Amino acid sequence: MDLRKDFPRSMRVKMEGYVHLARMIDKCRAVLAGTEGEYIYPCPMDDRLMKFSGITDKEFTATVKAHPTDKGVAQWFKKAATPHPQAELHEWNEMMLTRGPSTPDKQKYFNKLRDAVDPSRTDLTAWSDLQDLEEGRTVPKR
Repeated sequence: MDLRKDFPRSMRVKMEGYVHLARMIDKCRAVLAGTEGEYIYPCPMDDRLMKFSGITDKEFTATVKAHPTDKGVAQWFKKAATPHPQAELHEWNEMMLTRGPSTPDKQKYFNKLRDAVDPSRTDLTAWSDLQDLEEGRTVPKR
């Protein structure tokens, strides 16, 4: 397994219908183990998922600590999360996957990170694509 490519999982991986949940589990486990390296938990993307689902980082962290498997965490998340109609969940997932820099300063930061990996990828506009590019995953041309 290529750890850079496979850990943490891509934001695009869905668990219980939510993008980013699997990635957030990976990052939380890494923080608990002291092996997070450059990854941040909770980060702004984690905060968005927790706010949308109505859970706190303390609740999530305690659950990940108590459940050694994804299945256990996913089952808890499904029960604890604020329920959303499928259309609303789909819209939220799309927002997460297409969200890009929201200010000129964040755009400069985004461009700096992108250019450090592949300056030719000026087609990238979303943070999720930048994460995948940085972590060695294939990102289709847009």
